[in-house]
Amino acid sequence: MSEQRAASRYAKSLLDLAKERGTLAEVKADMDLFAKTLDQNRDLRLLLRNPIVKHDKKLAILRAIFGGKVTEVTEKFFTIITQHNRESALEWVATEFQSQYELMQGIQVAQVTTAMPLSAELREHVTRLVKAQTGLEQVTLSEKVDPSLIGGFILRTGDRQIDDSVRNSLRKLRNTFKENPYQPHI
Repeated sequence: MSEQRAASRYAKSLLDLAKERGTLAEVKADMDLFAKTLDQNRDLRLLLRNPIVKHDKKLAILRAIFGGKVTEVTEKFFTIITQHNRESALEWVATEFQSQYELMQGIQVAQVTTAMPLSAELREHVTRLVKAQTGLEQVTLSEKVDPSLIGGFILRTGDRQIDDSVRNSLRKLRNTFKENPYQPHI
């Protein structure tokens, strides 16, 4: 089973357990903290993926970093994951948990990448587009600027992506020329 599929199942189990115990908001805060920590600490991500480091050592490190900062449910979850040798899935578990939590709350998170920062008018247009696409009324936009797009945008909602960037259009055009080169008749 791939790490991301396993992460999805673990996230669902954690979400259900937290909901059952009435600690959903606290566990969501734990997963936010965990995701932020992993995002800011490349060494921790690499450690969790490293098959040479023993599982009990990884658990000890997780406890040292997050002990007292996360709920008992989250600490036990870390223990179960390490006992099953799935530490490498943890970084995706946090992301997947956040996605499933937001979906459960009726919130659609969309990531929009543009060459320049969005204007208020464009932000509103993209929000309406996502609402129409998903049917959900609450939309949270995560904005990212990537000048290499040249123009246009890339919009990601869930597992769907719309790439309407100039860079993508140029790549498609280049591939078309490679497939059908102009051959003069002599």
